[in-house]
Amino acid sequence: MIAIIDYGAGNLFSVRNALNYLGLENIITSDKEEIIKAKRLILPGVGAFGDAMDKLNNSGLAETVKAEAVKKPFLGICLGMQLLFEKSCEFGEHEGLGLIKGSVKLMKPEGNLAVPQMGWNSLEYNKECFLLNGIDEGQYVYFVHSYAADCSGDYVYAYADYGGKVPALVGNGGTVYGAQFHPEKSGEAGLEILRRFGEL
Repeated sequence: MIAIIDYGAGNLFSVRNALNYLGLENIITSDKEEIIKAKRLILPGVGAFGDAMDKLNNSGLAETVKAEAVKKPFLGICLGMQLLFEKSCEFGEHEGLGLIKGSVKLMKPEGNLAVPQMGWNSLEYNKECFLLNGIDEGQYVYFVHSYAADCSGDYVYAYADYGGKVPALVGNGGTVYGAQFHPEKSGEAGLEILRRFGEL
């Protein structure tokens, strides 16, 4: 069972639709016991970092998420990926979940590229990752974001080039993964990443 964590700031149903298409059993839940019982966790997210962390904290789910993420496969998507880091400077400084070392900063791409990055971009591999096995480098995935992770390359499995290297798929080397792009909106490549997550 994959628990899609509902804390009031996630694009829940597109993720659920993708998992249903893949035949992966899932539940949308804000119940701590369901999250603890689940074999895998997905943290979606849309909106602003500070608001999302407030919702996680106010719902009482932040501590549960942090505790469970180190025990079982965990995937943060878009804003959910950014929440994995220690802090963000989006509309002031806000503390994150601290599951991966680094921070989240406003994108400042070279070449007068527009912010947010909105649309399809290709993946450039940095480190071996089970989620990317069997997926050719250069596959295009779908991004919508104005802020990006600023972290050591040790935590980056794949980058996207958008006026500089943008961490696209990250992880802590253990159970925690984060995708800045939306795998549920990224065609066959994105579905394959979700399928492999379901095999972890």
